[in-house]
Amino acid sequence: MNQYADQWVDYELIDTGNKEKLERWNQILLRRPDPVCIWPIQDETRWKKADAIYHRSRSGGGQWEMKKPLKEFWTLSYKDLRFKISPTGFKHTGLFPEQAANWDFIMHSIRQSKRKDIKVLNLFAYTGGATMAASKAGAAEVVHVDAAKGMVAWAKENMQLNHLEDHKIRFIVEDCLKFVKREQRRGRTYDGIIMDPPSYGRGPKKELWKLEDNVYELIDECQKLLSPDPLFFIINCYTTGFSCCTLEQTLRRTIGLSRCGSIEVGENLIPVTADDSVLPCGIFGRWTP
Repeated sequence: MNQYADQWVDYELIDTGNKEKLERWNQILLRRPDPVCIWPIQDETRWKKADAIYHRSRSGGGQWEMKKPLKEFWTLSYKDLRFKISPTGFKHTGLFPEQAANWDFIMHSIRQSKRKDIKVLNLFAYTGGATMAASKAGAAEVVHVDAAKGMVAWAKENMQLNHLEDHKIRFIVEDCLKFVKREQRRGRTYDGIIMDPPSYGRGPKKELWKLEDNVYELIDECQKLLSPDPLFFIINCYTTGFSCCTLEQTLRRTIGLSRCGSIEVGENLIPVTADDSVLPCGIFGRWTP
């Protein structure tokens, strides 16, 4: 089951090709690398309108070429959610627009339940798209965990943009697996768990993270934190070569062995307006009771 982030107004994936993508972020046009786009560009005209172009460096990283002066940051809306957008030195903007399909699912699940005591754990939470969605939908508590202090600070800015200061959101800078194991010892449980682990990464103390080596343990330990009456368990994966089938089997051999319910996997897709195609943006796995 694939899912489509096709409800955007402020964001648009205009065109793809030559391992690049042309996007509209509100009124700003950005041209960024994307290795998935292996096909040639059909019409160069629209690409020349980009306000900024990200160029990769052979030594790693890269830099933005500004075609016109841009603000350091601006805002983007998705339905009733608002986010800070800012081009970073690693080509990212602070938001992954394909995740809007997951935000819709999270918000619908929380609102449909009508419970007032829902607790959600968001791991590798980045700038907090899913955190804001869960809190805005009515979660009583959202715990936001990421190893990068700068990303947690950015998430706090998104909290303010969404006027959620009076909601219970706990921001924690920590290695996610270590935090999960501590929560087990504390006896804490969650009604919803979301995770968006990177392919590679390092924790606050330079702990090495590699998805293939760590994801089974991560999922297995996290599912132990689910409450007796949970709503969902969601994982995203961007690692090349880590297939939907692999993710499905991992979920079935962890959470599937301990709980009844449904497991769904598929690709995250964004529509491309230039040619009515779609761009694959990683995969997702989801368990629901």
